[in-house]
Amino acid sequence: MKPMRTIAATSAFVLLVTAFAAGSASASTSADSGEREFVVLFAEGTSSAAAKAAVTAAGGTLVEENTDVGVATVKTTDAAFVQKAAAQSVIQGSAENRVVGAVPDDSVGRDAARVDAAEAETRTAVVASSAAASAKAGASGKLVEPLADLQWDMKQIGATADGSYKYETGSHKVKVGIIDTGVDGTHPDIAPNFDTKLSRNFTVDVPYDADGGLIDGPCEEEPDQSCNDPANVDEDGHGTHVASTIGAPINGIGIAGVAPNVDIVNLRAGQDSGYFFLQPSLDALTYAGRNGIDVVNMSYYVDPWLFNCTNNPADSPADQQEQKTIITAMQRALDFARNHGVTLISAAGNGATDYTKPLVDASSPDFASVPGEVAYTRDLLDPASCTSMPSEGKGVIAVSSTGISKRKAYYSDYGNGYVDVAAPGGDVYDTPDNTRDLSKAVLAAYPKSLAVANGEIDENGDPTVPYVVKSCDAAGTTCAYYQYLQGTSMASPHAVGVAALIVSRFGLPDLRGGKWLPPIVTEQILQRSAVDTACPVPATYHYTRITPAGATVTADATCEGTPSKNGFYGNGIINALRAIGR
Repeated sequence: MKPMRTIAATSAFVLLVTAFAAGSASASTSADSGEREFVVLFAEGTSSAAAKAAVTAAGGTLVEENTDVGVATVKTTDAAFVQKAAAQSVIQGSAENRVVGAVPDDSVGRDAARVDAAEAETRTAVVASSAAASAKAGASGKLVEPLADLQWDMKQIGATADGSYKYETGSHKVKVGIIDTGVDGTHPDIAPNFDTKLSRNFTVDVPYDADGGLIDGPCEEEPDQSCNDPANVDEDGHGTHVASTIGAPINGIGIAGVAPNVDIVNLRAGQDSGYFFLQPSLDALTYAGRNGIDVVNMSYYVDPWLFNCTNNPADSPADQQEQKTIITAMQRALDFARNHGVTLISAAGNGATDYTKPLVDASSPDFASVPGEVAYTRDLLDPASCTSMPSEGKGVIAVSSTGISKRKAYYSDYGNGYVDVAAPGGDVYDTPDNTRDLSKAVLAAYPKSLAVANGEIDENGDPTVPYVVKSCDAAGTTCAYYQYLQGTSMASPHAVGVAALIVSRFGLPDLRGGKWLPPIVTEQILQRSAVDTACPVPATYHYTRITPAGATVTADATCEGTPSKNGFYGNGIINALRAIGR
């Protein structure tokens, strides 16, 4: 395998790009040869033959097509392709091969780098002894997972041995899709629930960007310089953390997820480096719809524009057209999945911003699809004309993040009418003295391969850093690793886990031998069972953070709405026990 990038050196907000076809050259090589890549959107109902003819007439070559939503990946050396494509009656728009999604780097202290840039390169640490957290019998006599005492997040939502686990742990007939950087299907605390047969990797490694900047790095050298990773690999760590929060089994190792008996399906749309491509994102959603996936977790947001705007005066006509294309293509894919029984749940974002108010976007476009391309500042005075995907997509449940005290996490995005529910995602500054307590993040699975590559465990398999936690079974023969992360990326999978419990509890048999529940029903139960959580008093909450360097950082966030529906918590904080009718 190629060398894995050091997570600690990854930027705080990882950028995501549209897909290269299998076996394609690196972005820099394509740029040097004049070849460019686009995702083309066709009018609904366009036949494959008509789509191919239109692309050819515009000077392009159709590489990959998703007929479920009417899009295709196209390569071209014609500098006038966009203009020629616009003249074709069946083509509704095209998006340049550049970043289309972003996953926050949720390593504690770096997930909200836009809020506190001083912590952007700080890995977090928390001292936790796996030896002191061996499996034990709780007061009820039921097995408690070795690291259960560290899972304040599960206690907050009632997903415990004395809570929802007593009545519903989920069903293997329920499939949960993880649209992320991948899932380590060999992790001991994921493998029992990992669905190898259904899992897919929709990505192809991208070594470099158009400026020659490192993205995924060189592909494998042996035996065939493959740029394709297996469907049970995660060389970033983000997707594995998400997956175990949802469905880590009760097996005497480490932690348990919200729904410890559901099946985990890797629908990888993110690169090794954390980048996401447009075509894989669309393919993952349509695959979920066609293959009986019940719920998907989407802990990323769609770019190259953090907000896709239809008429922002700061954008060129070509950029406006591109953003419209991204909105339409993603919404089609979301609609397709939801209409085929998939409940859609997304992280709200880590920018500490109110999505319903005028704001500034200074991060877009954020990937060099052509040499020298850089971001510029946009004043977004009309939020209604801008859409962050997928969290603002129609039919998507947006999840904000809470800390251990149940306050809205300092980094979490919010907005009355934007946030649907809240869930624990961690807030390391949710402490009495506003100093950082790293145990207030969320603990979940970490691939051993990454811990080895990053020098975080020694030759004996013991952690060399305090932010990595080791847990072994009672015999000491099987061990696994975990890490502390915070972010709305950590909040969203808690809601996904509860949704999976709802389908397990109330779903009907489907033709595949699984269970099925209309997404509208799952959504209603999830939101109605959430615990009403009122705005703080006063409504403007003043955040104070004292960083490890001694700096004091302050910020304000204003909550609008009623006790049962507001901008911080939406319909309330999700609750596993209430959701299953207990």
